[in-house]
Amino acid sequence: MNTSAYVRDDLRGRGIGRRLYAALFKLLELQGYRRAYAGITLPNEASITLHRCTGFTDVGIYRKVGWKLGRWHDLSYLQKSLSDDDGPPVQPLLLNELGGEAIGRALAAALEQ
Repeated sequence: MNTSAYVRDDLRGRGIGRRLYAALFKLLELQGYRRAYAGITLPNEASITLHRCTGFTDVGIYRKVGWKLGRWHDLSYLQKSLSDDDGPPVQPLLLNELGGEAIGRALAAALEQ
């Protein structure tokens, strides 16, 4: 599952991104996803740091593939394991199939971090 979390510039450094990702990872796990992926336009040290702090590891860099702000940028790709399950794939559950109680517990756990 491709992931992203955006935090306003004036709110950065308060742990909001980590809490957002904690909730997202818990929901993805409950749905049955096994890996999370992130693509980051470089340079973006804040985003790289957030992703590494939340357990992402580097996969690779595509050179000059993203056009942004009038020039070409490299894209860094990272991944995070959500499960040790190496069994055959299963169809992920939809959020509405999880139920409000499970979603509430996931969000509450993220807020505690």
